Amino acid sequence: MADSSEAPTIAVQATPIDVTAVLDAVEDSSDGAAVLFLGRVRDNTAERGVTHLDYDAYGEMACSEMEELAREAQRDHGAHRVAIVHRTGRLEIGDIAVAIAVSSPHRPAAFEASRWLIDTLKQRVPIWKKEWFSDGAHWVSDRP
Repeated sequence: MADSSEAPTIAVQATPIDVTAVLDAVEDSSDGAAVLFLGRVRDNTAERGVTHLDYDAYGEMACSEMEELAREAQRDHGAHRVAIVHRTGRLEIGDIAVAIAVSSPHRPAAFEASRWLIDTLKQRVPIWKKEWFSDGAHWVSDRP
């Protein structure tokens, strides 16, 4: 079983995400698997053309909640090391909005933990997304 004492790498930032640094944060010679998930800004939603996105966050609370998610992924989903970085501010089409990296001794746990992290992050972390279209904008809610 993976040692879940590894401190996660967590950040909410206005600057572009350094994907190499996120992946490097989960590097460990005892792990045979590393999964990197990148959430990018796409040019459409519900068949409407998106021009850009704005992300806003309650930074301190978002980081605290992402750290808790990382610990849950370690405890309940077999993750060894976890890194989660989310951007805020205006993001253009193709920009990376979120990066999640997970390492584990074996691939099933890394894939499971990564999927669980992005799905749960969208539900629990106080980060809000505003989609902009040529004819207006609206805030998106992924929370139940």
